[in-house]
Amino acid sequence: MIFKQFGNKSMPVIIFLHGGGLSWWSWKPQIEELQKKYCIVTPIIDGHGEACDTTFVSIKKSGEQVIKYIKDNCNGKVFAICGLSIGAQITVEILSKECDITDNAVIESALVYPIKMTSALTVPMFNISYGLTKKRWSAKLQAKSLNVPDNLFEIYYEESSRMTKKSLINIAISNGNYPMPKTLCNTKAKTLILVGEKELSVMKKSAFLLHETINGSFLKIIKKSGHGEISLIYPKKYINLMQQLFSNSIKEE
Repeated sequence: MIFKQFGNKSMPVIIFLHGGGLSWWSWKPQIEELQKKYCIVTPIIDGHGEACDTTFVSIKKSGEQVIKYIKDNCNGKVFAICGLSIGAQITVEILSKECDITDNAVIESALVYPIKMTSALTVPMFNISYGLTKKRWSAKLQAKSLNVPDNLFEIYYEESSRMTKKSLINIAISNGNYPMPKTLCNTKAKTLILVGEKELSVMKKSAFLLHETINGSFLKIIKKSGHGEISLIYPKKYINLMQQLFSNSIKEE
């Protein structure tokens, strides 16, 4: 895992964990807006972007890598951890393993209900479809489903086409099989849970379960929005919600 750092090293640390198929660049608007007041750290999850030569293993392994970084570089605690999709699942994993590792957390579109048949179907699916990851037309369809902004398509296409079949299989299996950690209820982080109104019912079900599990958490259902849309397409709205969380001015749904 590669850790990119922006802003002032002496300021409070915010970690942004990207979604599957994306990389640190998906957080560019947040970095530009927040780097004057915070130290921004954007891990590149194994198997993605500049870390494409490493194989993604699991959400658990990724969580361990981020925890080690925080312990080695941030005195064991940061101001905030924010994640999207598989990055949000990694955030959940971190919170479940280290109850006092962050003051704040933003969990956007995290799946915590395992999907049946994920393991059985994933390998055959990628054996058939892996070649499509190299095709521009296929990447355009995938980028649209992920709400990748048009100005980021070229870097998305370039980097997603370099992902190995092994990493893609491991990501799909880890994402689809990830269960709600029993120890998540112990987290002390002030937590905001985000989900799009247009997302799959299992994603909204996951958001409600996270809200029930994390004591004192806030749940926001983003109207007329799909998967990851608020952080990727409307970063100013995302930042506004973050700042409301930080200042204790956020209101419950």
